[in-house]
Amino acid sequence: MTDGARLATQPGVRPREAATHCPYCALQCGMVLRETAGRVEVTPRDFPTNRGGLCQKGWTAADLLDHPDRLTTPLLRDRPGGELRPASWDAALDRVAGGLRAIQERHGRDAVAVFGGGGLTNEKAYALGKFARVALGTRHIDYNGRWCMSSAAAAGMRAFGVDRGLPFPLADLGRADTLLLVGANPAETMPPLMRHLADQRARGGRLIVVDPRLTATARQADLHLQPLPGTDLAVANALLHIALTEGWIDRAYVADRTTGFDEVRRTVAGCWPAEAERLSGVPVADLEATAWALATVDRAVILTARGAEQHAKGVDTVTAFINLALALGLPGRPGSGYGCLTGQGNGQGGREHGQKADQLPGYRRIDDPAAREHVATVWGVDPAVLPGPGVPAYQLLDSLGTTHGPRALLVFGSNPVVSAPRAARVESRLRDLDLLVVADFLRSETADLADVVLPVAQWAEEDGTMTNLEGRVLRRRALREPPPGVRTDLAVLAALAARLDAPGAFPADPAAVFEELRRASAGGPADYAGVSWDRIDADTGVFWPCPDEDGPDTPHLFAHRFPTPDGRARFRAVTHRPAAEPVCADYPLHLTTGRVLAHYQSGAQTRRVAALRRAAPGAFVELHPDLAGRLGVAEGEEVRVVSRRGELRAPARLSPAIRPDTVFAPFHWPGAARANSVTNDAVDPVSGMPEFKICAVRVERA
Repeated sequence: MTDGARLATQPGVRPREAATHCPYCALQCGMVLRETAGRVEVTPRDFPTNRGGLCQKGWTAADLLDHPDRLTTPLLRDRPGGELRPASWDAALDRVAGGLRAIQERHGRDAVAVFGGGGLTNEKAYALGKFARVALGTRHIDYNGRWCMSSAAAAGMRAFGVDRGLPFPLADLGRADTLLLVGANPAETMPPLMRHLADQRARGGRLIVVDPRLTATARQADLHLQPLPGTDLAVANALLHIALTEGWIDRAYVADRTTGFDEVRRTVAGCWPAEAERLSGVPVADLEATAWALATVDRAVILTARGAEQHAKGVDTVTAFINLALALGLPGRPGSGYGCLTGQGNGQGGREHGQKADQLPGYRRIDDPAAREHVATVWGVDPAVLPGPGVPAYQLLDSLGTTHGPRALLVFGSNPVVSAPRAARVESRLRDLDLLVVADFLRSETADLADVVLPVAQWAEEDGTMTNLEGRVLRRRALREPPPGVRTDLAVLAALAARLDAPGAFPADPAAVFEELRRASAGGPADYAGVSWDRIDADTGVFWPCPDEDGPDTPHLFAHRFPTPDGRARFRAVTHRPAAEPVCADYPLHLTTGRVLAHYQSGAQTRRVAALRRAAPGAFVELHPDLAGRLGVAEGEEVRVVSRRGELRAPARLSPAIRPDTVFAPFHWPGAARANSVTNDAVDPVSGMPEFKICAVRVERA
């Protein structure tokens, strides 16, 4: 442990240095913060995930700590349409508690909803779920991670009996003879991960990338498959068809460790590669080369990410790639397997401990009587008072302010005005609320609509834990106290719980919250009972499940059995179906969305960092030169991208990296350039994931 880490863990000692982790993506790169004369510097540290590297977002992360836009006092809106004005904490909290109480007395417990975020610490995610179920008694809680990991999570649960993004350490990628990346662009979304891919290439390994765009990652691949957005499922089934035809199935593994293969075999027997080529545009020769590269090596890894998952059939698409991995005998084999690249900073831990509509801490189901009994005992309440399952994020947001929907919403760590699909409709729903409360450290586009804005601490001003994309529980360590007038999210929840006379305890101390989380998660699929802050500090984190503080953690899952009732993984037959919204004469093109290197999520943070604004000053629409020629559009000319739900305006960027039938727009900008004004709100029936990655549009000169 560094001296800074020791200082950070000693009560009453103000650290000048703290060993912590980046506030952005799920790679959770290790870094050291040093404060000298009020100036905070960031330096990378040699942590297993980033190995001494940082991307430009990590290097500039401290720029927001003293940013002039920082919120340092609560804001209140006295009347609809009025301006937000500074107020005292007592006035703001009284307004929130009084408003919540009045709305619930008039409309019932479920008239209040809570919306969380995948960047909240484990402690805050846990406390938010507890606050919703115990202090508010509402079933309506969900979070923006529903738009990140939900399809892969649902597919993993039904195949493996557990949802952990990577069931092996990240370093295993460097040992793979073949690595298949589906809908992932880590060169821009998490650049330090590319060090592991460089190891893989140095060993002579093959990298194959499936993406509709020739991304920075795809340019480094040995083979790039460029399918039409929304056709990844057809590609996966065709790969399994080829493996079956060529006799590459690991029949001993299938017989000993899985169930359900016969139905899958019958289904994919009709998934001819030529038909997949017709649907996706991927040549049969490339499909055959990919299947051969996966099936004829000792170690192979298949990874999916948002490009394959953010569809109305995202669960089935991930399932198809899991089927392929199981048929080849990859999961549980050293240096091999299936995994998912989690996106948000605590996208893994944030969904394990109670923010999701259907879950209790430890990844327990809220409709399981035994789970309710266990968690209620830890919380000191009767299981009967806990509400039942709520509804997924988009369904929740779309119901706000309606006759039978919630009349009040509390938002922690999210900016749905920019990040939600069909964003103009969501913005309208937020305006229809009787009470909107936003806790944030910057005034986001969602905070601009709020009746009450509560200024809360940033990542470098609070202790806690995060769980990265490997399932490794990490320590976030505070460098300094929050500015005067700013409180932590835990302190806000504790103060509101007290005003609402909530049963049980709501500590503001993150260490106390984590100790309670350990007890609540004990025995669940995501078991943190054996994880302590001291144990994390003594090493480079702890992999869950870890049920015993004196026992081992679990870097590798599935070595001997799967956490299903019979110990076997489950195949599930799935078939391709078209996108929810087909192209037509009025909307003849496909739009897909994604991230750029310099920005993150809704951009509320990164758009305020000068160096990142210089690197990516504004939105754009990427068009193939052939398409631009047909439309008469020149480089840099403003275009309108129009769908059935709305439009976005941004300059054209001409690039042969995109398919001629597809356009691309990043989703980090608000206003006229808001990509989610256009995206489709059709959702996956299992996961609730919206179809962010494909919709029908037309492009016009503005």
